[in-house]
Amino acid sequence: MAQVYGRVALIGLGLIASSMFWAMKRGGVAGEVTGYARSEATRETARRIGLCDRVFDSAEEAVEGADLVVLCVPVGAMGPVAEAIAPHLKPGATVIDVGSVKQSVIDAVGPHIPEGVHFVPTHPMAGTEHSGPESGFAELFDNRWCLVVPGDADEAAVAAVEAYWQALGANTERMEVGHHDLVCAVVSHVPHLIAYTMVGVADDLRRVSDQEVIKFSAAGFRDFTRIAASDPTMWRDVFLSNKDAALEILGRFTEELFALQRAIRTGDGDLLFDYFTHTRAIRRGIVQAGQDTDKPDFGRIGGRA
Repeated sequence: MAQVYGRVALIGLGLIASSMFWAMKRGGVAGEVTGYARSEATRETARRIGLCDRVFDSAEEAVEGADLVVLCVPVGAMGPVAEAIAPHLKPGATVIDVGSVKQSVIDAVGPHIPEGVHFVPTHPMAGTEHSGPESGFAELFDNRWCLVVPGDADEAAVAAVEAYWQALGANTERMEVGHHDLVCAVVSHVPHLIAYTMVGVADDLRRVSDQEVIKFSAAGFRDFTRIAASDPTMWRDVFLSNKDAALEILGRFTEELFALQRAIRTGDGDLLFDYFTHTRAIRRGIVQAGQDTDKPDFGRIGGRA
């Protein structure tokens, strides 16, 4: 696989950045990878496990001479980081981010991008409930989607970013910013909020049921807890940054939930059966699209899916 960038700088060294590094090494995608993390402990861990060719003690040092700079920090930290590194960016370099919200990131980062540097917002639709530099693995992006929100960025720079993500194993698709934020509210943000809520309700119940909710957890609740174990800083920032879209989808969800409540209360079995038949078909479509597996327990036993 051909090298896409000579030097790549990873700012933030959690799950996504570490997976990017191992995927870059697997495919020979970059000549050199530099890295920086705010926490000294994270930097030391990265050095210990060989994450990045060089780990620096400042973001400014890490981006010097980089052809591609990847912002892998929480959405709420994107603006300050972009401001700090701006004077040190190489002319002609490209900056991308991996945040799951795009409009707020564009608003925060865009004003700090110098003339002659390209900013191409991206969002890899991949992850696990784990975080930190030791959680990454090269296969994370394989056959997953990375959404690219190019705006008015230079076409050659956008095409190079797409080639980069494809070299990491991902499929790419371009998307308009507002549509991106609404789609992600549906497929990611609100499902996470529902999972957090259900686990919170179960925890309240656990206090009066002598640990039975934990002891007898079945697959449905286990999946909720897996989702709800995701990084709290990241998800706090996501909801504060994608407020309008999240509230719109939550409103629609509430309407659907009320309709199902009414069907249960009135014994409307036909409505429930039709509803569940429709949602089952959606699940089959996801499996057929290769975005999950129909293996027992979603193939997660002994794996990292």
